[in-house]
Amino acid sequence: MKTAIVIGAGFGGLALAIRLQSAGIQTTIVEARDKPGGRAYVWERDGHVFDGGPTVITDPDCLQRLWGLSGQDMARDVQLVPVTPFYRLDWPDGTVFDYTNNDEQLRASIERLNPRDWEGYQHFLRYSAGVFREGYLKLGTKAFQSPVDMLKAAPALAKYQAWRSVYSIVSGYVEDEHLRQALSFHTLLVGGNPMTCSSIYALIHKLERDGGVWFAKGGTNRLIAGMVRLFERLGGALRLDDPVVKIEVENDRARAVRCRSGWRGEADAVASNGDVVHSYGLIEGSPRGPAQVRALQRKRYSPGLFVLHFGLEGTFSDIQHHSILFGPRYRGLLGDIYNHGKLATDPALYVHHPTATDPAMAPAGCSTFYALAPVPHMGKAKVDWDREGERYAEVILDTIAERMIPDVRQRIRTRFHYTPTDFGRDLGAHLGSAFSLEPVLWQSAWFRTHNRDDKIRNLYFVGAGTHPGAGIPGVVGSAEATAGLMLA
Repeated sequence: MKTAIVIGAGFGGLALAIRLQSAGIQTTIVEARDKPGGRAYVWERDGHVFDGGPTVITDPDCLQRLWGLSGQDMARDVQLVPVTPFYRLDWPDGTVFDYTNNDEQLRASIERLNPRDWEGYQHFLRYSAGVFREGYLKLGTKAFQSPVDMLKAAPALAKYQAWRSVYSIVSGYVEDEHLRQALSFHTLLVGGNPMTCSSIYALIHKLERDGGVWFAKGGTNRLIAGMVRLFERLGGALRLDDPVVKIEVENDRARAVRCRSGWRGEADAVASNGDVVHSYGLIEGSPRGPAQVRALQRKRYSPGLFVLHFGLEGTFSDIQHHSILFGPRYRGLLGDIYNHGKLATDPALYVHHPTATDPAMAPAGCSTFYALAPVPHMGKAKVDWDREGERYAEVILDTIAERMIPDVRQRIRTRFHYTPTDFGRDLGAHLGSAFSLEPVLWQSAWFRTHNRDDKIRNLYFVGAGTHPGAGIPGVVGSAEATAGLMLA
């Protein structure tokens, strides 16, 4: 293989393209939007910098390895700064829990909730370390291309009872309900329901404890910009604002991609970082595309997101960089989102406050925020978001006013929102899903979209819809797995 085309300049597409270009494969990235980043898009409004996400950076070593492939240092292009506490967790009953990897502080916080739970937490930590070793270190960058690969992983999955949910595992170790939520909510960051997501995803806890939680100075968009600079220094080409409309297939080989502008690019291999349903729908010249679209449409998808971006007058030293505002319901709210397709009037929120770490992301004396609420995807709830978006933004602001900033409405300088409809329009996301396939056991590893198509042998996939799944470490890991197949 001498040339490759990568569709999509999200984290997965950029990480794959960097690996290919570092190995001497002339690589072109074709991106539909006017800026690189995919879900990590950026807007600048009234002096505020608004990251689309993802905004929680873990395992910075997986990123540094991309620069290390060509003997370079990530610090040349990106400044990562630690965030502590990792999150401030807040409940309607007034309970506040600062989540950190400082054992002394963490022990005090846990024992305030329940003195008996510190010992249980130690047992959970050992469990998390085990699934981290088996699920992330051993399998996180390995492509599952056949049932044999899955069978090889089966003993480890059985040992750690991977058929159980993260919440059920956590509940076996700790008694306090606040702590059960604190140790299980992480699956929501990759699109998983803590009540059904495979317990293997408890590895996220160990990932954070060992690697910390980080933020790119200037925002996640600066990490994307740094990856683009690295890719272009290596000789790669980036084509923006030109959506791919067809992947030409002939004799079970991907021959070229065609773009809306009329540009056509031929390559020895094609890889897509786009939504997997959308990507298979681009195939022309093979029944494989329609067949896979039908198969994928029968699968379960992660929820959508409603994200309210807002810039405020004033600064807020008492609000941490990352906050989780749990709602009055946990199991019930998750059931509404994942099962019943109900739009909650009592949402739980992830509140991102980047100016807590980098004040330059807002004008002097001002602050930048976003509040994110998981919502049912458009296959579960037939919401007309173009009409309902403003109303739901008010629901979010009610929660912010009640729990965090009483005069939030009076302080707003600028605001806008992003909905599942926007995920569908801008990113081709099936059903407006924010994380692609839901991470349940029967949609993990070999059961996810394969990193290389089974029939079109030079067509590859990278990103949240492939193994190992969503989140920055997940999609960067998928790039390593896919690159391994392509370079082999």
